[in-house]
Amino acid sequence: MLVKEYRICMPLTTEEYRVGQLYTISKHSHQESEKGEGVEVVKNEPHEDPVHGPGQFTEKRVHLSSKLPSWARAVTPRIFYITEKAWNYYPYTITADSCSLQCSFLPKFSIYIETKYEDNCGDSENIFHSDKILGDHEVSFLDIAFDEIPERYYRSLEDPRFFSSAKTGRGPLREGWRQHTKPIMCSYKLVSVKFEVWGLQTRVEQFVHKVIRDILLIGHRQAFAWVDEWCGMTMEEVRRYEQETQEATNELIGLVAPAISVSEVGQPTATHSAPASAPSTPLSDDAPEFLAPPKTRPRKKSAPETLTLPALRERAGAE
Repeated sequence: MLVKEYRICMPLTTEEYRVGQLYTISKHSHQESEKGEGVEVVKNEPHEDPVHGPGQFTEKRVHLSSKLPSWARAVTPRIFYITEKAWNYYPYTITADSCSLQCSFLPKFSIYIETKYEDNCGDSENIFHSDKILGDHEVSFLDIAFDEIPERYYRSLEDPRFFSSAKTGRGPLREGWRQHTKPIMCSYKLVSVKFEVWGLQTRVEQFVHKVIRDILLIGHRQAFAWVDEWCGMTMEEVRRYEQETQEATNELIGLVAPAISVSEVGQPTATHSAPASAPSTPLSDDAPEFLAPPKTRPRKKSAPETLTLPALRERAGAE
């Protein structure tokens, strides 16, 4: 098992990011979905934990068959998805004892994530006091403005070095922005990747961490770049947006939308806790060193920059 801690700072408060995170996950998931592929929401319902209090439980199936790189498609079944279960007790999202992410055909592969959010520049040490971690683990600071992301996912309108928020006046972000920007918050993510296949474990775990790093950078960049879309929304409004977007996404990928409960308080439905999901981003087409290089293939065009709920339903119905 390979354990790494990622720290991602944002020019926001933790309370602002609570709304921004939900909005970004919903919008990005819809953008990355099409008929037969995308993020299917199975459950989204209130959950109360005896230790962490009220929270939200979500279960999703991320259908990835056509989004896999060519080298991975060669060794996976045609029907491939990742099951994600998450328990969100914001500003803490803590994984259960069971796997939070599990492949439908690789029972020996899992990703385990614990997340904490604080209003600081990432200088809290030993924020995770976990008995599951033996010895030291690597800590990586991810800079949403100056760390590189795969070129295929770059959007100039989402580049924090050039983006300026009309509503908040924040941005563009300059060199050294984490030392002088106010407000500032940090997402602390402890990520454990386990692939129990002899001969491939180390290389696969390292490759998966690289993919996770890219997903975290892309998701946090979008949350900031879309701030003018979600800034000012109440939790009730963003939950309603989340619900309608999820239903439209389920319809878009050709599934019957389940009844989704999005109220903030409700009766307990489970006894474990787990992390909020990161936005679903297609995996890199670059094969790891130990596999053959992939063949290039065309990708679908990105969705419109701004989504509205009526537009979502119309587009889902048309497709």
